[in-house]
Amino acid sequence: MTAAVTIFRARHVRTLDPSRPVTDAVAVREGMVIATGSVEELSGYGDVNFDDTFADRVLLPGFVEAHSHILEGHLWAHEYVGWFDRIGPDGVLRPGTTSVDDLLDRLNTLSQVIEDPGETLIVWGFDPIYFEGPRLAARHLDAVTPNRPILIFHASGHLATVNTALMTAEGFADGIEMEGVPVDADGRPLGELQEPAAMSLARTAMGTLFSGLVSAQSIGRLAILANRAGCTTVSELGIADLKNPAGRAIWHEVLDDPACPIRISLFHNAGGDFRDIEEIVAFMSSLVDNGTDKVHYGNVKIILDGSIQGFTARLNPPGYYRGQPNGIWLITPERLEELMRALHRAQVTVHAHCNGDEAVDVFCDAVEAAQGAHSWADHRHTVQHNQMTTQAQYRRMSALGMSANIFANHIYYWGDQHRDLILGPARAAAMDACASAEREGVRFSVHSDAAITPLGQLHTMWCAVNRLTASGQVLGEHECISAETALRAVTIDAAHQLRLDHRVGSLEPGKHADMVALGDDPIEVEPEAIRDIDIAGTVVSGRPFPI
Repeated sequence: MTAAVTIFRARHVRTLDPSRPVTDAVAVREGMVIATGSVEELSGYGDVNFDDTFADRVLLPGFVEAHSHILEGHLWAHEYVGWFDRIGPDGVLRPGTTSVDDLLDRLNTLSQVIEDPGETLIVWGFDPIYFEGPRLAARHLDAVTPNRPILIFHASGHLATVNTALMTAEGFADGIEMEGVPVDADGRPLGELQEPAAMSLARTAMGTLFSGLVSAQSIGRLAILANRAGCTTVSELGIADLKNPAGRAIWHEVLDDPACPIRISLFHNAGGDFRDIEEIVAFMSSLVDNGTDKVHYGNVKIILDGSIQGFTARLNPPGYYRGQPNGIWLITPERLEELMRALHRAQVTVHAHCNGDEAVDVFCDAVEAAQGAHSWADHRHTVQHNQMTTQAQYRRMSALGMSANIFANHIYYWGDQHRDLILGPARAAAMDACASAEREGVRFSVHSDAAITPLGQLHTMWCAVNRLTASGQVLGEHECISAETALRAVTIDAAHQLRLDHRVGSLEPGKHADMVALGDDPIEVEPEAIRDIDIAGTVVSGRPFPI
């Protein structure tokens, strides 16, 4: 007996299917789109049911976030102290922390409610780039409490600031020689830890911060935030340890439940956690067949450099605006080339974190060498972030068949700082250059890198279309793109990068019935109104999830 057909009626449906771009309704059977069209056309399937949950809304393919992290759900176990207001998964607005005095007051208040005097106080979301005056250091935190260890995890995820009590407990308060640990004239650490190797010195606090990273609670909070943002497919781009079978089981336990409103693409971080490269290749091959409709495997993440606003990204000349030293390689170019050859030969798609343009050159070199040794036409190797990718680099990426996932949110959250403090006006205007990628024929998506910035593809679209900074200034008007292009970047083109475009990203027969219901069509509203469009909920595998 054929399963029943449900017709989702809407104000109109924007399908992202070029052969039928705008329709009135979507017909769904057993979680799959079987047709789009007018209600009259779809009624030809016989005895149908109608679902009017979102009948007064505009339906689009569910948004696809091709660069996010489980941290978006996990970090809310600790207090947020970022500059911008932010709403947590509980729906409560956390006001921004916009002065050092405010930060220290909040730390003092939080410290007083912790009963155990030896328990570490951990907060997240802070970024010193927004604050005038001396950079936050241990001496500032020592004024809050001289005895309780404190760890402040920065918004970029690449740095942390700690106090003397923590450094004393971990045994490096009197001095240590390590890249990423700034010191004073006497050789004592200032309290800032740059990049993973340095942050690992705070091993107890970092262990606490990441404890329970892959848990039902963290995944559940991620799902709540994704549903509110209209995202039906998200990604975990290589933070969570996929080597742990118990951890993988948790992902499946939560997401394979039909009541969970997201599906996810899980990347493995291949940055050096294996003894040899062939072990990585064998492990990736073993994962592929373990996927389900809701949990997908098969792609690899490599982190090349650090954070631009943390001054740890690798830049080509002329470098940082005010002459700061170049950043940090998190994996050597030589190791990258070895990895790329092996993974490319095994037909494993690689996404590389490249904030600085020097990192983009190194990744392109590795892809070119791998492609020269072992031809693979549809590799979809992707440069992640592309903060400073140049015209010439986009032309090279196009020739190599590479993709770009562009961190458009940086224009709003850090654009003013990039212009005034980090890169200077000329280079900042060319950052996150979506129009250049489009012009040079590079298929691209745009992303939030949640939890670095909040999950929300309407906001990310808005950033790419308008390029407005937090102060309301346009940063690089010639790199603005159309709403149509931005919509593709958060649907079908994002799905393409995840190798899921045959399943999600558009409303076409045979694909998952994943949709987002909006108050207005982002193609039809004024560009500056895109981020303010009401999100009424989502549909995943034909099941409505109203907000």
